[in-house]
Amino acid sequence: MVSSTVTEARRVAGGVERVRRVRRQLPTSPWLFAAPGLLITGAFILYPFVSTLVNAFTDRRTLIPGEFVGFANFRELLHDDMFWIGLRNSTLYVLGVVPALVILPLLLALLVQKNIPGITFFRSAFYTPVVASIVVVGLIWVWLLDERGLINSLLETVGIGRVGFLSDQWLLLLSAMAVTVWKGLGYYMIIYLAALANVPRELHEAAAVDGAGAVRRFVTVTVPAVRSTMALVGALSSVAAFKVFSEVYLMAGPSGGPAGEDTTLVMLVQRTGTGLTGRVGYASAISVVVFVVTVALMLLVLRTDRRGES
Repeated sequence: MVSSTVTEARRVAGGVERVRRVRRQLPTSPWLFAAPGLLITGAFILYPFVSTLVNAFTDRRTLIPGEFVGFANFRELLHDDMFWIGLRNSTLYVLGVVPALVILPLLLALLVQKNIPGITFFRSAFYTPVVASIVVVGLIWVWLLDERGLINSLLETVGIGRVGFLSDQWLLLLSAMAVTVWKGLGYYMIIYLAALANVPRELHEAAAVDGAGAVRRFVTVTVPAVRSTMALVGALSSVAAFKVFSEVYLMAGPSGGPAGEDTTLVMLVQRTGTGLTGRVGYASAISVVVFVVTVALMLLVLRTDRRGES
């Protein structure tokens, strides 16, 4: 009897000691779980960001460490014609793509939200470009818009004649915008579907009782209810449009279209900072400008949304 009591007491004491050890380990345990994510973030986000920021103030090249040159790279940007061409094209890309990606996915979401026969097929069809590789998508559109492609063949058949979608400076930029919009519709449609699911049906019913038609209900009920989501879509699409690379690169080629007139800022970073003679410092300065502009775009969209809500 006494031995069993002693054994039970030892077991209880051992359990208390284990609990104390666990409690002593708790403050450090979260850091152990977070360590892999922190290491990945530091290696692939923080370190490249800091390295780019430091290199922007040096004359570093691919095989040469470089020295500190202050704001010389940024002063050179002001006199670089290609920089202004890239800034112009990236800005036009934002102005052309963002309004379409804010409005059209919302209309698609309203369409696929309805439970009508065959709507599942259309939901899948609208989302398919999102999961497709941008390289494959770009090559398909290049084949379609080529001078001997399917679209030009159809235009020639109906008597319109061939159109230089990939040889004209502005048509090439518009074609790249169309590819960006086409590929992004399904992604932003899903975001809008989640927002529309939270809109009370009673609001639409009350507006319908008051005699409001479909267009008026869209303007007075749907748009105010998803205003914050529209701001989110505007911010995301603005940043993505300003940093566009793949669509223009695949359709215009490494040279950036005729005489490089369709070059974007990110394409200029890639062209300037790569290769054995790449000017890493100058490319880093362009990257810093891209970062500042994208942050400014996000803040502008969020501030506009706050003003709209007030």
